[in-house]
Amino acid sequence: MDLTIDDVCELLNVSKKTIHNWLDEGKIPGYKLGGKIRFSRPEIEDWLVRSKTQKGKDLLQKDNLIHLKSDRAKKIVAQKIGTNAYSLFRALYKGTVINNVHGDTKEDVLRSAVKIIAKNLSLDANVLTDLLLDRENLMPTALNHGVAVPHTRDFLLPKSYDVVSVVYLNKPIDYGSLDGEKVKTLFFLFACDDKRHLHLLAKIAHLTRNEESLNFIHQHPGKAHLLNYIKNWETKLCIPGLAKIN
Repeated sequence: MDLTIDDVCELLNVSKKTIHNWLDEGKIPGYKLGGKIRFSRPEIEDWLVRSKTQKGKDLLQKDNLIHLKSDRAKKIVAQKIGTNAYSLFRALYKGTVINNVHGDTKEDVLRSAVKIIAKNLSLDANVLTDLLLDRENLMPTALNHGVAVPHTRDFLLPKSYDVVSVVYLNKPIDYGSLDGEKVKTLFFLFACDDKRHLHLLAKIAHLTRNEESLNFIHQHPGKAHLLNYIKNWETKLCIPGLAKIN
């Protein structure tokens, strides 16, 4: 699926000027088709995982925050509550949190976790595992700082909602991370729509670049505590389209 510049602006919560600057500087993959800028969904997905734009910085800067008690904030949340405002919270609510998963290799832990995850999604565990491993063979889905986001390349969840399940490993394993750090927490991502998939991937990447969030996640909180944290974290984010960078 091709994305327009408006799609990418909304997904990343940045202005068109920022996207054009990144294109000029070669920081984001894009191309022209019929005189219009287009973006490949797989390329943007890989770019999000690899964080090619601003290493050491966050795409969502503090300038994107709004005063939570303001009338504007209340109006924004009221307008967006059904779309992107709490998308990660809702996906985690639909998913599960799995503790103490054992395995010495990536394939070991994926197979162990998927046995539980597939059952909750009414999907075939072997097929789903193969799809996840195919994606890993193309490029590891590890972010930095001990976190990975296993997901499939083309498979969309045959539901009307998205699901994110969090898996805590018994011990850190090699996962092909850019920073060389072993992975100990996995966010399994299954979306029902391409744009929602990318939106959630961007949110998870943003969440796990925050030191406070990482410290909390690596304490292996239970589902209730994790949901409460994510809800508060998402509340503090600017709603896309209203407070752009630049």
